[in-house]
Amino acid sequence: MSAPKISAVIIAKNEEKRIAKCLESIRWVDEVIVVDGLSTDKTVEIAKGYGAKVVPHKFTGAFADDRNVGNDNARNDWVLTLDADDIVTDGFRLKAEDALSQNKGDTVIYKFRRKNFFLGHAMENGGWSHYIPNFLNRRFVRFEGEVHEVPVYKGAMGTIEADIEHYPFDSISQFINRQNRYTDIAAKDLLKEKGVLSEKKIRKEMMGRSFKIFWKAYFKKKGYREGFYGLLFAVLFAFINFLKWAKYRELCKESSS
Repeated sequence: MSAPKISAVIIAKNEEKRIAKCLESIRWVDEVIVVDGLSTDKTVEIAKGYGAKVVPHKFTGAFADDRNVGNDNARNDWVLTLDADDIVTDGFRLKAEDALSQNKGDTVIYKFRRKNFFLGHAMENGGWSHYIPNFLNRRFVRFEGEVHEVPVYKGAMGTIEADIEHYPFDSISQFINRQNRYTDIAAKDLLKEKGVLSEKKIRKEMMGRSFKIFWKAYFKKKGYREGFYGLLFAVLFAFINFLKWAKYRELCKESSS
């Protein structure tokens, strides 16, 4: 039996500075689809230059929609879903192909390690290196959620012990601009999910949980071993939580007025 063909789906918007490296790292796949959020730079031009099929799709506020649109446009059942700032390693390619060759049909999704680089620095400590379930058989998997989409699937999950490298931002300003957008969405999700909470509860989440996030990243997960990067990482990720709840509080006030 021949090995299953693989499609790669990339979601992107205005990623002209980074998408070429991603595309270069997946020349081995059988098809590339770029779900483009109506970019105004050269993202589409670069993608087409690599032979990718570009699917224009205005961002709805839910990244799950982008993932599903890409999967729906794929020719092949097996899909590797990526962001434009991911780089697929040779090690991942070999182990992914090996996993599919040994698949008996019960495994419909695989998780693998995403090695995150913080301002270009590989974060070995701090709790940011994790597994993501983004290699899947699209016939059995759909994504749900907005900022942090999750796969809903029927079947078993396997593990590929290999890395994909992730370079999510190049500067602190870029990080803050992106998280400003994400926390807008997250705050709205909180309001939908929890309704209007008390001021006491909101402050507890803003202050107490933000401190716990810092403590976990910097001390428990040994982020201090990364030097300045570990400290900055812990502070910024605690700030994300603080900002999300501050925006949620603002929405609560608006809904009550």
